[in-house]
This record gives sequence, structure tokens and C-alpha cells, in this order.
Amino acid sequence: MMPTEYFLAHIWLIPLFPLAGAALMLFIGRRLPNAGVNVICVGSVFLSMCFAFGAIWQLIARPVEERVVSYVLFDWVPAGIMHTNAGRVMDFHVPWGVLMDPLTAVMLLVVTGVGFLIHVYSTGYMSHEGGYYRFFGYLNLFMFSMLTLILANNLLLLFVGWEGVGLCSYLLIGFYFLKKSASDAGKKAFIVNRIGDAGFLLGLFLMLGTLGTIQFTEIGPAIAAGHFSMGDATLTAIALLLFVGATGKSAQLPLYVWLPDAMEGPTPVSALIHAATMVTAGVYMIARTNAVFSMAPKALGVIAVVGCVTSLFAATMGLVQTDIKRVLAYSTVSQLGYMFLACGVGAFTAGVFHLMTHAFFKACLFLGSGSVIHSLSGEQDMRKMGGLWGKIPTTAKTFVVASIAIAGIPPLAGFFSKDSILGHAFEYSPILWLVGFITAGMTAFYMFRLVNMTFFGTSRVDHEVEHHIHESPGSMTVPLMILAMLSIVGGWIGVPESLGGSDRFAKFLEPVMAKHAEEAAEAAGAAHAASGGSMEYLLMLLSVAIGAGGIWLAYRWYIQRPEVPEKIAAASPFLYKLLYNKYYVDQIYDAMFVNRIKDLALTLGSFDVGVINGLGVDGSGWLTRVTSRISMIWDSWIVDGLVNLAARIVWVLSFPVRMLQTGRVSRYAVFMLLGVLIFLGYYFRNSGIDFGKLIH
Repeated sequence: MMPTEYFLAHIWLIPLFPLAGAALMLFIGRRLPNAGVNVICVGSVFLSMCFAFGAIWQLIARPVEERVVSYVLFDWVPAGIMHTNAGRVMDFHVPWGVLMDPLTAVMLLVVTGVGFLIHVYSTGYMSHEGGYYRFFGYLNLFMFSMLTLILANNLLLLFVGWEGVGLCSYLLIGFYFLKKSASDAGKKAFIVNRIGDAGFLLGLFLMLGTLGTIQFTEIGPAIAAGHFSMGDATLTAIALLLFVGATGKSAQLPLYVWLPDAMEGPTPVSALIHAATMVTAGVYMIARTNAVFSMAPKALGVIAVVGCVTSLFAATMGLVQTDIKRVLAYSTVSQLGYMFLACGVGAFTAGVFHLMTHAFFKACLFLGSGSVIHSLSGEQDMRKMGGLWGKIPTTAKTFVVASIAIAGIPPLAGFFSKDSILGHAFEYSPILWLVGFITAGMTAFYMFRLVNMTFFGTSRVDHEVEHHIHESPGSMTVPLMILAMLSIVGGWIGVPESLGGSDRFAKFLEPVMAKHAEEAAEAAGAAHAASGGSMEYLLMLLSVAIGAGGIWLAYRWYIQRPEVPEKIAAASPFLYKLLYNKYYVDQIYDAMFVNRIKDLALTLGSFDVGVINGLGVDGSGWLTRVTSRISMIWDSWIVDGLVNLAARIVWVLSFPVRMLQTGRVSRYAVFMLLGVLIFLGYYFRNSGIDFGKLIH
């Protein structure tokens, strides 16, 4: 480490700043005014952002081959001697260490930059809410967890941050805990993610047993040293198990169901989860462990198909939703599907590129929807909006910019990242490209359906609300303007050579994943030479055309002929209800899993009378009575017993003091007099004074 590289040498401080803010909110937050909370919590994220940007700047200043900084803070898990599946014996230990390379730099840019803007926005959005300090404490803890995840130099430490963002999502989604739907949504997110995390842990243990390491910089060399063949069954199993974890965290089929319900939390939480932190963790984990995935073409094929199907599946549901935040939620699920499609076809760089650009325009969209809701006194139903363009102009303009970006219209950021994914998908499989192509058209349509229903046409706002419509304060609109600008220029760093650029983003990430991406493409049978000439331009033209077509169709149906959508819904009531009710997936899960578990609990609670009677025991509530008796004994003798024992010990030890502390003033005076007499007697006895002479 060079002496001038101060920020690179202190990257371990980046997650500690928000952790300190969260700790202060726990201990003194209740006593602080909102301004004090802002200074601590927003200021801590600002410090993290400054350190992150400084570290990124110093990393870029290094030669390409030296853009990896990894060091250990302390030995975390000294496990000792272990035997791997390959027959090797090694002294295994897990360090608590940090890793900084180009991939980390991109994630730091997204998490700290967008996270800071969301914190600033929250100071205005949450200014009149209760639990202000608690909200910002949770946000800071969320930032700490995500920064720990992306700075970790090994998979186990990454899992610590992985679980941290899961906990924080539970706390923030259920922030309005007195509202049953919010508390249920928080529990749903927590439980669904635990299902995915089980797969993650199994993959982690299998990797450890197979390769003997879980440190990211050692995974590639360990695979090479083990002479694993392409498509090795064990590596494929590791990749699939890790992908199970990613499906939960990044909301892919079949574990996507928690993300739409996450809208129950405050809008800044939605922006933080959907744009900058939690849902990007799965994509990041796959990109970080690309050395494993590139050796498992069958697993990559599964990832590509699941991502592609998820993108289309979620887009169809976004076509008919009426809650402004739910439309954006299904959009997030769909765009995450694009990222997994990219990783599945071996284009890890394209997936990370779309992760970055998506963070810019999706954060702008969610915060913009929050500004709309703020101006309409909490209204979220798009059927009760309309005509807001001139009333909240800053919100409207920034929202439209972000919508154009997500629709994939050049030269905005979404065009470059989405086109890169579709191009690689075409090389891998024209069928996957076709599904992604159709999804792109749907994305443009449902986003501008949202825009037209909210900002244009005739006003459908309730009369009582209409008089209170106002633009949001500067603390909310300034972050929107910055994010809108990033939605425009954020993709220019990845302009391909065919359009006169140099694809600097791909070259920046090349040291981390270029080799493995090439291996993955070869294993998948894809042509890794870029589609040249007329085919490449044709694909770009089709991508822009389908996006423009979706925008035009939304304008045609929701501005020029607003009666058309109702006629289509009336003509196909089954299809409309199917999409509006989200294919009844939640109801199916309830019927198959949730209600069956409840039934099992009830069955165990009142054990079958006939079976118990056959054993000669009164079966009416037999198991219930047994468990109640055990519970009563535990509470009375263990829990209450320990508490009472502690109280009895204090009572015995305090006996001498209790004799003196009676609460009676007269007794205190007697004790004082006795004390004075004892002191004087002791003094005169040891002073050598002859009392007999004094008396005579």
C-alpha cells in the first residue's frame, strides 16, 4: 500500500460510519431532535460516500494489473485442521477482511452514492412521521450491512452482510408495525429469504468442502489446482445452491413474492431496497463468484432461463396494477430478471452494468412516486391521479426522464445496459432474446401507462385532496434531479465500440471477470465475438423500436382513447383478473404451504382422540395439556425460579443494610449519636489522656 493511498488503506472504515450512526440512534436517538438525527445519520453516510469515492479514485490511479487491494483485519474463525473432498489437508481459518477491486468499486459507487441521496430525501419525506430516529437508525444499519456484504473478502463474511440486509428489510418493511399489512409484509420478506438462505449456506459449505477455501481471491486458483473439468457435477451443485440464495434475495421465481409486498414500508425504504441495496445482492454474489459459475454451464443455463421467465412474468403483472408503487415493484422484479439473464449467458459485466444504471433510474422512480404520494396526502391509487404535470413539475419531469431511461430509449442510461444484455442473449439463444425483446416492449408500455395516468390527462384527484397538492421540498426534489441526471449520463461509460465508444465499463471490470466470462460463453456454446455489422445495428434498432412502440401505445390508450383499456378488460375478464391477482401465486402458496402448516399445528394441538384412546389415554386435547404442563413447569421453575433466586440472593446479602435503612428519622438520629460516641471513645482511648487527672 502506497503512503498516498490513505482511502484505500482505510476502506474498512466505510461500513463503520453508518454502524456508529445506528448505535447512537439505539442509545440516544430518542432524546435527539430531528436535526440532530439528520446530522448523525445522514452525516455518517456522507462520510462513507467520501471515503468510498476517495478509494475508487485511488484504485483507478493504479495500473490495471494492480487494482486489487485485500487485507485482513483480524482472524475471525480459526477452524483448525480440515480435510477437503479432494483429499487435501489444510489449516482452515476465516479472516475478517476487506477486498477492493473494480467490482467492489462499482458497488460502492451505487450503494454509498444512491444511499446518501435516499437519506437526504428521507429527511423531507419522514419529517412528520413518528419514530424518526428509529427509521434513520434502521437505514444506517441497512447501509452497514450492505457495505459489509460488498467489501467482504470471503463468502462467510459476505453472508454476515447478507443476513444483515435481510434483518433490516424486516425492520423497515414493517416500520409501521401497528398496521397489520405492514407487519405481515415484513414477516413474509423475512421468511421467504430464509428459504433462499438455506440454499446459500449449503452452497457455501459444499464450496468449502470441495475447494478448501471461501476467499474470493483464492476460489479461481483452487479450481485450477483441483483440475476440475468444465461442467463438473460438484461445481454445478455449488452454483445452483448459491443461485437458490440469490433467487430469494433478488426476488426471482419462485421466491419473488415478498418484493411486491415490501411496498408496505415507507417509500424511501422501497427505493433503498429496490435500487441500492438488498435486491442487488444476489446479482453481486453471482458476479463475485463467477469463477465457479463459469465452470458450470448447466447452472448458467438454469439462471438464464429463470431470469428470462421472471422478467416476462413480472412484466405481465405490471401491465394492470393500479398502485403506483406496485407497478414499480414488479418492474424491479422484471429488471432483476434481465440481470440474471445476463449472468446466465456469461455476460457478467453486462449484468453489473445494468445493476448500476438500474440503480439510478429506479431510485429516481421510487423517490418520484414518493413525491407524488406526498403531494396527494398519501394517495397511491393511479386511478385517483392525473393532470399533475403542471402542479408538481420537478417531480413530473424527473419521473419522465427516468421512465424514458428504463424504457431503453437512447441516449439515456437504460438503452446501453439493456441493449448489451439483449445482444449477448441473442448470441446465446434467439429464443431468450425474443422473450427479453417482448419484455422490453412491455416495460415501456407499463411505465408510460403509469406516467400518463399520473401526470397527464384529466385530473381524477379527490376534491378534498386537490386543494392541497404541492411540490415537495428541496430535500426531496434535489435528489430527484441528481438521479435524473445520472439516468441520462450514467450509461455513457459503457458506450460500445459500434457506436463510437470504447466500452470503458467492460474494460474497467475486465481484471475481475473477463477470463471467466469468456469461459462461460465458451461452455454455453455462445459466440463470444460481438455481433458485427448489420446484425448488431439491427438488434439495436429493434430494441429502440419496441420501446418507442410501447410508449406510443400507452399514449394512444391512456391519453387519446382512454376507454380502450376498459373495453379490453371487459372483453377478456379472465385474463385481466389473472394478471390483476398476480396469477394467484400468493393464494397457491397459502393453500400449499402456509395453511397446511397451520393445519399441522392444529392437528398436533388436538391430537386424534381415537389414536390416543387406543393407547388408553384420554385423547381430548392430550398433546395440548402435555405441552401446557411443560410450559407451566418451565415458566414457574426455570424462568420465574431464576428471577426469584436472583431476588432472594440480593435480599440475603442486603440484610445488614436493611437493618439500618428503616426510613425512620428518630432511629437514624440514634444511630448517628451512637456513631459519634463510638468515634469519641475510640479517639480518647488512643490519645493517652488521663481522665482521672482531668476530673481532679
